Amino acid sequence: MTGAVAPRAGMTISIRTRRDVVVMDPDRFLAAARQALRDRHPGLTDAEAAEAVADVHDAVHAILDRDGALAADAVNGDTARGLLPGTRVSDRPDGLSPAGWLQQVVVDDPQPLQDYGCFLPADPFAVPPTPGG
Repeated sequence: MTGAVAPRAGMTISIRTRRDVVVMDPDRFLAAARQALRDRHPGLTDAEAAEAVADVHDAVHAILDRDGALAADAVNGDTARGLLPGTRVSDRPDGLSPAGWLQQVVVDDPQPLQDYGCFLPADPFAVPPTPGG
């Protein structure tokens, strides 16, 4: 842990998160994503959900919109990087194997994302340089 930093007015706090999953069963993954979409939009038919969730990006967003994270139930504060290297979970209903997660708190990013408007910086995940470093 770094030195204590007291909050102050105007301070920007950025949370950078990485969550990895491995697709073990593409059919289960797409089915879980389509169900996530139908959970949020109960009037959709199976065919409409299949059309709306046609690729990995659609599937990820459908699950994120419903759950806030992929394999959200697998996050365990005791194992920040997940299982032993190379170990995969093959029997999850969503067809995914959690493969680790990390979070980083960055204080005093010079500008919050909101203030960029439509024009984000070239790398919105880059950590700002340390003052005097």
